[in-house]
Amino acid sequence: MTIPNEQAVAEAFDKQAPHFDELYGEDEIIRYKRQRVRDHVQKFLSPSSSILELNAGTGEDAIFFAKLEHSVHATDVSVGMQLTLKEKVAREDLGELITHEQRSYTDLENLFDRGPYDFIFSNFAGLNCTEDLEKVLRSFNPILKPGGHVTLVILPRLCFWELLLVFKGKFKTAFRRLGGRSASAKVEGRRFKCWYYNPSFIKKILSKDVEPMLLEGLCCIVPPSYIEGFGEKHPRIFKKLVSMEKRWKQSWPWRSVGDYYILTLRKRN
Repeated sequence: MTIPNEQAVAEAFDKQAPHFDELYGEDEIIRYKRQRVRDHVQKFLSPSSSILELNAGTGEDAIFFAKLEHSVHATDVSVGMQLTLKEKVAREDLGELITHEQRSYTDLENLFDRGPYDFIFSNFAGLNCTEDLEKVLRSFNPILKPGGHVTLVILPRLCFWELLLVFKGKFKTAFRRLGGRSASAKVEGRRFKCWYYNPSFIKKILSKDVEPMLLEGLCCIVPPSYIEGFGEKHPRIFKKLVSMEKRWKQSWPWRSVGDYYILTLRKRN
């Protein structure tokens, strides 16, 4: 049964699906974020891997990995996102490598295709839209092969860039991740809740079955993409910040104080 927050998320992204790629496809920081995540994932992918993608959206990442000859089962709670993904897969003639299913990540026990998979992947904070991340994480073990990997891109409970908003008097935004409370998000006029999770929470929940492999901060020095047009307006500064983040993304404290972090774990044999 769909819980109210999931329903709100689904309705919001149903509305956004037809123009999602147009809204976010050209922004310099978003392109940077997506490339960073893909570079990270490719460090752990074996040739011709089977990937389960959670909150797959319009299929940008599924298509990218399918073109590298991996097979992807792309899931999302939004009907609109699934329809857009289906159209793109047909246009790219990738139907043999990409399958899709409207399915919440809180309902993985009812997946039509339970794998098991070589890789489980969730990008850009989709998993922050549930209060019950522990349940989601515990559902990974039966559908992940021994030696398989999980890569999650999550919003942590502390973000350096948001704390700086104190100096602009935006106290609510600056401190919205602190204290373990949920925060309100708004997409296409529809409000839903988000929760924030540190890497230590995920490692603890999965510690029985998996071991951490790599943790990197994302937009810890590079500004978040909601600072619209920063890369286009300030190309030299942006390039410098990218270089700094490349050097320090795995270092403390930057690896866990970005707008996101990228965490990969490996299931024990």
